[in-house]
Amino acid sequence: MKRLSTGISTLDRQLGGGIPSGSTLVLSATPASQSELFLYELIRARPTLYLTTLRSEDAVRDSINRAAIPPNDPKIAEIDGDAPLDQAIQLISTLPEESTLVIDPLDPLEATDPARYRRFLNQLGTHLQNTDSVAVLHALSGRHTEATRDVTEYMSDIIFDLRTEIRGSEIVNKLAVPKFRGASALEETIKLKLTESVQIDTSRDIA
Repeated sequence: MKRLSTGISTLDRQLGGGIPSGSTLVLSATPASQSELFLYELIRARPTLYLTTLRSEDAVRDSINRAAIPPNDPKIAEIDGDAPLDQAIQLISTLPEESTLVIDPLDPLEATDPARYRRFLNQLGTHLQNTDSVAVLHALSGRHTEATRDVTEYMSDIIFDLRTEIRGSEIVNKLAVPKFRGASALEETIKLKLTESVQIDTSRDIA
């Protein structure tokens, strides 16, 4: 199976070469984390359709431009109104071959009718397989999550769980990959430095 780069070479090696084409990846993180930097790393690896459900197109583009990551000029589109799933499917149908889809954040789509949301995930998976593309669903793990989050995680192929902890004066970011369908999930977490870009922290914790 073809592997697509995450944009982070060290992470690609740990994942056996990257993300399998046709995969749906859930990036779970708290709203207070620097998880957006992860999205920006992922979009520079290949052509990207970036669907924003809360921020404006201008706000997303400004945020990407301010990050210390070479941009890839993604196509950005806002999803709003009364039929977000219909809007998303219409936009996803334009996804080109071997590209990345980002939905940031996923939560407003999870809040729709559960049966229609399941159909949306199935349609998304089929389109990713047909185009050898990858979807990154940015799922906020804040104070409230929709009941359909379980459905999202079950139907996804890969889960990136980004945990942010404050230890005294230090902010520690760790990435767990508890699910990797069709391959081996990572047995250990990966320590990250999330400042102006994403870097793998190779220093060892001292108890």
